[in-house]
Amino acid sequence: MYDKINETVEYIQKITRFKPSIAMILGSGMGNIADEIENSVSISYKDLPHFSISNVEGHANKLIIGDLCGKKVIVMQGRFHYYEGFSQSEITYPIRVFKKLGVEDILITNAAGGCNKSFKPGDLMIINDHINMSGSNPLIGPNDERIGPRFPDMTSAYNKDGIALIKKCASKLDIKISEGIYMFFSGPSYETPAEIKMASILGADAVGMSSVPEVIVARYCGMRVYGISCITNMAAGISGEELNHNEVIEITRLTNSRFSKLVKKLIEEL
Repeated sequence: MYDKINETVEYIQKITRFKPSIAMILGSGMGNIADEIENSVSISYKDLPHFSISNVEGHANKLIIGDLCGKKVIVMQGRFHYYEGFSQSEITYPIRVFKKLGVEDILITNAAGGCNKSFKPGDLMIINDHINMSGSNPLIGPNDERIGPRFPDMTSAYNKDGIALIKKCASKLDIKISEGIYMFFSGPSYETPAEIKMASILGADAVGMSSVPEVIVARYCGMRVYGISCITNMAAGISGEELNHNEVIEITRLTNSRFSKLVKKLIEEL
């Protein structure tokens, strides 16, 4: 793993001298903010050594490096998913690369289903904690202390100062934002009404099929983590309507303006 990380980093450094300090992983339909990065270099995942490729609609499979709001950033325009058949170690490989490149802060975003009945489609939610219901963990297997500790602490997986900062940024922009717990299911099937009822009883406010493995590895690598969910639909059994991915993409498209403004303000303030 350590040698593979070095190979990927060396490839990136041959293409650009940018040294990013902030990373972003953009969820389904949220990739538009990458278009606003200045002095950018775009690298296709297929060209990056040891990177995977997502086949899910709404994921562009590009790594964008450049300037955003006065900061050096590296952005994943699309992510890999456990349900695509990748191991959790594979889907979190980019996080390890980011750390080697010098990244200290990472914003992880996703499209999520709301199981908090006060939510509605289009709402934004700060993630303040998570529950891993996938039955796996990206750190399973031999550990390399050069990358991170065997038993990383997850008490404050989402940076507490960061949660306060996101709230402050949202307030300045007059953007309504909630705060809650995200539950990670493996997918690719949407959850059943019974599973959503369970999630609510266990304290989850939103559910989805990504982000948690990436958060675990980011904390393992010593990064400060910030998480934001776009609530694209009410989860199964709440609205009584059937769920489909096209609606997820459409809602994220409609919320892109607010989401982009908030993210840019956060990057500016970090």
